[in-house]
Amino acid sequence: MERVGFLLRVKSDRLDEYRERHREVWPEMLQALRETGWHNYSLFLRDDGLLFGYLETEDFGRALEEMAAREVNARWQAQMAPFFEALDGGRPDERMLRLEEIFHLE
Repeated sequence: MERVGFLLRVKSDRLDEYRERHREVWPEMLQALRETGWHNYSLFLRDDGLLFGYLETEDFGRALEEMAAREVNARWQAQMAPFFEALDGGRPDERMLRLEEIFHLE
């Protein structure tokens, strides 16, 4: 299983709304994530907007590709894009800064 950590930055004036949106993620979005291999997926948000995501998957590239093909993901990404800094016109799922895993204790 591949462990993936990534960073994004949420705009400081949108933090509360971003948190609220994630309290009620659409059931069809949750289903799509599961079906495309996103497991043990968590998001962590600092008060300054730094967002850290973690997930486990068999193949992260494939998981991204399969989600990109889902209509529900296109709708979700379009609604989430205004919350983030420095996307340069891209979608949040295309602009995640993937981190290098340097240690793991099983």
